[in-house]
Amino acid sequence: MPDPENNHAGSPFTGEPVFLAIGRLRSAHGVHGEINLEIWTDFPERIKTGSKLYLGEDHQEVTVTAVRGKNRLLLLSLQGYDVRESVNTLRNQIVYTQADNLPKLPHGQYYHHELVGLHVVDENGAEIGVIQDLLVTGANDVLVLSDHGKELLIPLIKDVVLSIDLTAGLVKVKLPHWD
Repeated sequence: MPDPENNHAGSPFTGEPVFLAIGRLRSAHGVHGEINLEIWTDFPERIKTGSKLYLGEDHQEVTVTAVRGKNRLLLLSLQGYDVRESVNTLRNQIVYTQADNLPKLPHGQYYHHELVGLHVVDENGAEIGVIQDLLVTGANDVLVLSDHGKELLIPLIKDVVLSIDLTAGLVKVKLPHWD
């Protein structure tokens, strides 16, 4: 059974902030301090004027003063960075948001970080492993489990994943049998 004190799912029970990567700052754009943001999030519309973002490993807080789209990028203006030279110092920084700022998903849908660290059991309750990662494929996502150093891949499809209980920290699966 998972231990709430040692939760590795990315969403702590203690309420401490968790930062999730939503993009990477690229090159400066123009001479007035705009910078290109390579978008990694499925919710780029949530990045708007007044948004708080966190840059780099130390999660330096910045405030967005302007945002506009440019192809598959966003052009950001950040408070305190109003010339090309100053914003260029942020190049290649990972951009984060706080997990508690994420929109709620419909019932039965989960963010990947919520699943990492959950224990996986079979339909009889026997432990199979712990989710270490998720692979995004064209057909469906795949759970990457670790079981005493061995890696096991389980498709995240309704015929295999019977239930997900974030509160209990458990995923119940019916392993497919291949002949």
